[in-house]
Order: sequence, then structure tokens, then C-alpha cells
Amino acid sequence: MQIFPETRQEKPVPTYNSQSRHRSSKQSLAKAFRSFTNAAGSLESFYSQLRAEVGRLRRELERANQDLNHSLEDNKRIRAYLSRTLECLPCGVLVVNGDHKLKLANSAALGLLGTRQGPRQTALSIAREVIEKLEETSSMPSVGAEREWSVDSQEGPHFLAVSRTPLSGHEDSGGEWIFILRDITESKRLEKEREAARRTQDLAQMAMLLAHEIRNPLGSLELFAGLLADATEERPVLHKWVEQVQAGLRTLSATVNNVLQFHSEPRSELSPVNVVSLLSETVDFLQPLARQRGLRFDFGSNEPEVLLRADAHRLQQVFINLALNAFRAMRPGGVLRLSVHSGSQAEELPIRVVFRDQGAGIPASQLARIFEAGFTTNPGSPGLGLALAKKVVEQHQGKITVESDPGIGTTFNLSFPRARIVDEVGVVAAIPRLPDRQLAA
Repeated sequence: MQIFPETRQEKPVPTYNSQSRHRSSKQSLAKAFRSFTNAAGSLESFYSQLRAEVGRLRRELERANQDLNHSLEDNKRIRAYLSRTLECLPCGVLVVNGDHKLKLANSAALGLLGTRQGPRQTALSIAREVIEKLEETSSMPSVGAEREWSVDSQEGPHFLAVSRTPLSGHEDSGGEWIFILRDITESKRLEKEREAARRTQDLAQMAMLLAHEIRNPLGSLELFAGLLADATEERPVLHKWVEQVQAGLRTLSATVNNVLQFHSEPRSELSPVNVVSLLSETVDFLQPLARQRGLRFDFGSNEPEVLLRADAHRLQQVFINLALNAFRAMRPGGVLRLSVHSGSQAEELPIRVVFRDQGAGIPASQLARIFEAGFTTNPGSPGLGLALAKKVVEQHQGKITVESDPGIGTTFNLSFPRARIVDEVGVVAAIPRLPDRQLAA
């Protein structure tokens, strides 16, 4: 009998299954790794594309932001430019909506409404009030037309011209309106001045007509008064009355000549005039008036002849006006001193004529106005004497100045350029002095 071992021996397991499974696992792992690698590559590619897209979008956004910033800056500059333009306009601009409620007002408008110095809310309130009053009084201007409006301010009333136009360009659109305000105060003032000048011109023409009508018979009266004065020299009482008539006639003659010469431009006939002789004739002409008022002349010159190229008639009217002005300022016993200074011919110093009175003087507040036409402190005087004197002196390229001490007297200084003539060969030379002659007493 065969004896078997007690322990059963197992059959050995074949090894090809284990190896197959190991090989399959490795293949699966390799496949999975390849899939992971492919997926990672895809993800990396997608990520790169995403980064590129994000970068592109970021750059586009930056460009868009830059364009927006530039646009905002341009808009800001345009708004600032339009705002400056609106503020610099010489006319006032108000913008209102369809209900005539104020939306905008520039500085010129607020200034024209008299509110430049006040709070802005107050200014806007006044602007609204103007618009409302225009609407309430049915004075709202139609398109293209203007209405005048008066506004009171601290400087006094001033006048505005108000016009309006629709902002949309169509009147019936019911949208916003632009009101334009123009200050016409100066135009009003100039219009009044022109009207006053026209009336003054009419009065001047009337005065000239009257003066012409008066001058002819006045000349005859002066002639007859002179004949009467000669005929009554041996009869003192009658002679005194004749001198009174002469004084009145010569005062009237001076007034008539002032009116004629001031309101006309006669052609000046310049010729060499002896100023000393002209002043002497003026003294003789005014002696009756001086005696009537108890006044005296004190006339002296350091030269017997001082020649000046002038219009003798108009220059003598200047001397008469200055003397009459002194007569009105002096009391009986006063002295009017006249003097002529020829200066140096070699140095071409001007010729000076001086009128110095002993009157009440001129207040400092009136000195700047004494040469204005119409200004006078004497009732009944037309106020043309000194104005005409200044006008004639300046027509002779001269200058007239005044100095006054209240209570002591007034001095008028007339200066003229030394006269010149052209000799036969065309050489310009100073007018020679004539031979010395004795001044008639």
C-alpha cells in the first residue's frame, strides 16, 4: 500500500494573469497620464488664450478710458470756453424755460439789472422779477423786436433794450428762450445831448439873426453918441449924460459882438498888429464905461510897439471882454492894470499881455469853469465873454491862464508866439520892430 503524505500539496498558480493585470494597469495609467497631459496642455492653451484675450480687453479698456478722459477734458474745455464767452459778452443774457422761469444769467445781465454787487440769489430774484413783469404787462418782445425797460440802481436809473429768441430756433416749440439785454443808457444820454445841441444851435441861429439886426442900428447910435459927446464937451452936465449913453451902447456892442463871433466861424485875416496900439484903442473905447463905474485904467508897456500876427478885430474883442469882466468884479475906485511884455526876440520868447484887476477874486471851485460857454455869476450875462476869449486866443496859437486871490484880485495872462513873416526871397524871419513912437496919452 502506497503511503501519501499527510499535507496536501497545492498546485502552483500560473503567473501569466498577474503579469497581464500589471501590464493592463500600466497601460491604463499611461493612458490616463496621456489624457491628463493632453488635458493640461489644452488647459494651458486655453489659459494662454484667456490671458491674451484679457490683455486685449484690458488694452481696449485703457484706450477707451483714455478716449473718455480726453472727451471729458474736451467737454470741460468747451464748457469753460463757452462759459468765458458768455461771461465776456458785452450784453446781458438770460435763459428761461417755457414757463418763463429763469435758468441762467450771465454777469453782464446781473450787472445791467443793478445787482452786480449783491448776492447772487438776490440778483436772480430781480432777473425773475423782470421777466415776470414783462409777461404781466404784455411787454414781452416778439422775436426780432426790442422793448425798452428802465431799471433803478445805486448809480441812478438806466435803460435797457430787451429782445428774445427761441433757443430751438422755432417760436412755437414751447422750449427755452434766450433774452438779450443791452444797456442803452449812454445812447439815451447822447440822444438827449444831440437834442439839446440842436435846440442850442437853433437858439444860436436866432441869437445871430437878432444880433445882426441890432448891430446896424447900434453902430448908428454909437456914431451919433460920439457926435453928441463932441458937441457937449463944454457943457459938463450934458456931457456926463452922453457918456452914460456911450457906456451903455458900448456894453451892448460888446455883447452883440460876442454872440456873433462865438456862434460863427468868421475867416480870420491875420496881419501884423501892434498890440500896444490895440490895447490903447481898447482903453479909449472903454473909458466912458470906466468913468461911469468909477474905475481907472493903468496901462503901460516896456515897448512902444509889439507886433503880433493876428486878426485885430477879434483880438480887440478879447481885450474888451477881459476888461468888462474886470469891471464887473471891481468896486468904485478900483484899478485895472494892463501890460505888454515882448520878451526876447533872440530867444523867441512869447509875447505876453496881462490883465490884473482889484476885484473880489474868483473862488477856487469856479476857476475850472470860467471858460465854459454859458457859465456866469452875473445875472443877465450870457456867459460868452471868457469862452470867446479862450477860443480866439487858441485860434491865434496862444494860451490864456488865470490866477486869482479871493479878496485881492484876478490876473489873466495871455501868451502868443512871436510873429513871423516871409521876406521876398522866401526866408522866414521875425517881424521887425517898427521905429519907436510915443504912445498917445
